[in-house]
Amino acid sequence: MKPILVLDSSPLGLLFQKPKIKAADDCREWLRQQLSAGVLVLVPEIVQYELRRELLRLDRTASAAALVAFSQAVTGRFIPITSQAMTLAAELWARTRRAGKPTADPHALDIDVILAAQVLAAGVDPADFVVATSNVSHLSLFVPAAAWETIG
Repeated sequence: MKPILVLDSSPLGLLFQKPKIKAADDCREWLRQQLSAGVLVLVPEIVQYELRRELLRLDRTASAAALVAFSQAVTGRFIPITSQAMTLAAELWARTRRAGKPTADPHALDIDVILAAQVLAAGVDPADFVVATSNVSHLSLFVPAAAWETIG
């Protein structure tokens, strides 16, 4: 297990589901085990944005507030978007397009590439982290990624 775990929107979203939803309960237990083992958990701002906008759309303001609180609970957990990250995201996006491996519609905001760029621009060594996701195929083009259920 890598000592740093970066959460994508799939596992992060499960953390803020109601209790007694099996996948959500499983994810909360998985994260509890990771934290108990001393794993550093990071939340990129683009992922918080993606989840928060949906929670607000659904009028789940308490969950949106809990998401922000979780992201800020530990100093350094939240990775803000920077100009450096956005510059790198554009470079990564262009490189994968030229290689014929698009990860989103050409007109879409490609959150996966921004997530990857945020972590890399923050100076986190790819040898030290893994992105916990349900979208391994896209994210693994840029950074180490694995299905959250398989990380342990």
